[in-house]
Amino acid sequence: MKNVSEIYKNLNHIPQVVILAAVILSMAACATTSTTSPSSESPQLLFVQIAEDFKADTAAKTIRLVKVNQQTLYFSDRPFRIAGHLKMDDYLEEWTAKAGKDNFGVNPPNAALSVYEAGKHDNTLVIVEVSDPQIDGSDLIYSYKLIEGSLPAVGGPTSLFIDRIGIGGGVGPGRRGVGVGRRGPGL
Repeated sequence: MKNVSEIYKNLNHIPQVVILAAVILSMAACATTSTTSPSSESPQLLFVQIAEDFKADTAAKTIRLVKVNQQTLYFSDRPFRIAGHLKMDDYLEEWTAKAGKDNFGVNPPNAALSVYEAGKHDNTLVIVEVSDPQIDGSDLIYSYKLIEGSLPAVGGPTSLFIDRIGIGGGVGPGRRGVGVGRRGPGL
């Protein structure tokens, strides 16, 4: 049988062995993980606009967000989890060449229009392609193409969920604080 001092000497080597094993396991884990990392993907930003009311002009093919909030929300999905809001002027810039070659003006987004009509328990949901946003006082007017559903007959509290935009389109750095270059992945 070993004496106590020999056992104690062997125990002093255990922390080094544990650390070495942890390093080897960590290296093995890194070698087997996917080569796709968040930094090699680009975030896809989605936008939300909220208004007190809604009006549609089916003859002119326009929708009006009545008393629209002057802040447009944006967010991304995992793994980036980017979120923030833009002032209306900055949001409207996303429709111009200043925003890059794949801006909303060149590539109009689809949007889900959600309207709570008076007397209805559930919201009415319509899918549209929106283009040519114009400010009219406290309202925002879009031209639209109907994709799915029927526009509500009357208005009510409204949200417009606007499809994504990413590299070559999206929210840039600086005053808005997200992106790489003028537009792109989150920091």
